[in-house]
Amino acid sequence: MIDELFDFPFYKWEEKLKNKPFLKQPFGDLWENYTWEQVGNMARKLSTGLKSMGLPEKSHIGLVSKNCREWIIADLAISMSGHISVPFFPTLKSYEIEKLLDFGDVSALFVGKLENWEEMKKGVRDDMPIIAFPHYKDHSKVSEGKQWYDFVNEFDPQTEDFKPKLKDIWTIIFTSGTTGDPKGVVLTYETLYNTKRITEDGNPLKVDFSGNNDFISYMPLNHIFERVVIEHSAFRFGGTISFVESLETFGQNLNDVKPTAFQGVPRIYSKFQEKILMKMSQKKLTILLKIPIISYIIKKKLRAALGMSRVRSLVTGAAAMPLELLDWYKSIGIYITNGYGMTENCATCTNLNPYQPLGRGSVGKATSGVDLKISEQGEILMKGPFTLTCYYKNEEITKETLRDGWLYTGDKGYIDDDGFLYITGRVKDMFKTSKGKYIEPGVLEAYFGNINEFSQLCVVGLSCDQPLLLAVPSELAIKNKESVSEKLAKVLEEVNEKLDNYKKISKIILVKEDWVPENGMTTPTLKIKRAKIDEKFSDKYAEWEKSEKTVIWEQV
Repeated sequence: MIDELFDFPFYKWEEKLKNKPFLKQPFGDLWENYTWEQVGNMARKLSTGLKSMGLPEKSHIGLVSKNCREWIIADLAISMSGHISVPFFPTLKSYEIEKLLDFGDVSALFVGKLENWEEMKKGVRDDMPIIAFPHYKDHSKVSEGKQWYDFVNEFDPQTEDFKPKLKDIWTIIFTSGTTGDPKGVVLTYETLYNTKRITEDGNPLKVDFSGNNDFISYMPLNHIFERVVIEHSAFRFGGTISFVESLETFGQNLNDVKPTAFQGVPRIYSKFQEKILMKMSQKKLTILLKIPIISYIIKKKLRAALGMSRVRSLVTGAAAMPLELLDWYKSIGIYITNGYGMTENCATCTNLNPYQPLGRGSVGKATSGVDLKISEQGEILMKGPFTLTCYYKNEEITKETLRDGWLYTGDKGYIDDDGFLYITGRVKDMFKTSKGKYIEPGVLEAYFGNINEFSQLCVVGLSCDQPLLLAVPSELAIKNKESVSEKLAKVLEEVNEKLDNYKKISKIILVKEDWVPENGMTTPTLKIKRAKIDEKFSDKYAEWEKSEKTVIWEQV
């Protein structure tokens, strides 16, 4: 196994689908297509170019950009040249990328579709070799370094079908840092190769093994979920990857593509739901869905409106999906596969078939080759062929996370008698109230998963007498503040009746500002950063706790 080579499936499809579209980039109403042959030719030229730079063998090549066709081509070229990719979130500040470039020993950097390059580049050392993607409208103009087409066209395409060894490092992915400083997760080609099991054994994406697949890429490509589910599903099983031009064009781009597989975090699915309920009340929708003929027509129209008319499979991951939201989608004929994974296990651990009658509320059973158990402290432990090699230059954390072959996930949960895994929260998310009682926020948040008036929520209360619930209201809620307040007060009373006294939530606070990556309240994949929530709001906890109101709207 030590000297066994990675099979590098791209080469197979490069030949088999050479004249078929592979990468589709939108520009307004127009779409530009690169065929598999064109992508291969460009990547091979880039590979030759990278080799010409005189970098040491297996150098770390950085990649910072929003999703676009050049991202995929650059990543492919890095592998073809025998180097190691180190991708970054495109929203990094200058001090963040400076730290990561230095710590990650990055020797050269691809820079692409960014909104903040003028600020970010302050963190890039002057002598860093840069290859700049073509300029995208309404984004930063990157004038530093080698320009994409000039660099690509300077070289002949690499003729060798280079294949790295399975033991070679494929990538170093820096985690998004919800609980502290980012850590560099080292993944090998063997790890990447083994992820094919999830498709070959259960095929949750319902991929067509003949290459008839249409993917849409919009979540950050440097995130393991998008990297494995989209980029490497296409590399391994063939198909087309289409990109989203901007947040504003997301709906139109999705409708243009009509993907056969769709992946999203819970926040995305929640936004889709909100979009539908803004046009049709839940009460009216429920009535129509009870009428057999009308129900069929409504479901078909809703799937079409969401761009899901051709979708074979929908997948969610990266954060907990409220059970009620999954049920709501089932009611309109859309079944979503709920999965569990993390960067440290290459996003491959468990998944739940949405047609499965058992395991309601779980993240499913272990993927083929995965062993699961729960520690005495309630932490989920995982063992399998998908785990990281180590954390880059961090032996101490590696030893804490990998023990006797088991990956200590940092998540709390339990496994039922049928083998279904349930996640209850994060080990580090627990906090202590002023009464000395420990609170698991994820457990309490689950009680409010069916509230359409919430776009996001977070249970807090460090040093408070009782927990508080902070929530971002939906657009629907903002338009009906008085009635929403009455409803939420009643919901809170009903939930508290089910809870032990020390767990009872004293107040619901509806905050005025969305939690988004731009204000630092979430990761780029929309996971809430609890420490940032506390940092922003903790000085108000005492005031809110003393309020006579049960439901409080944060003042503008």
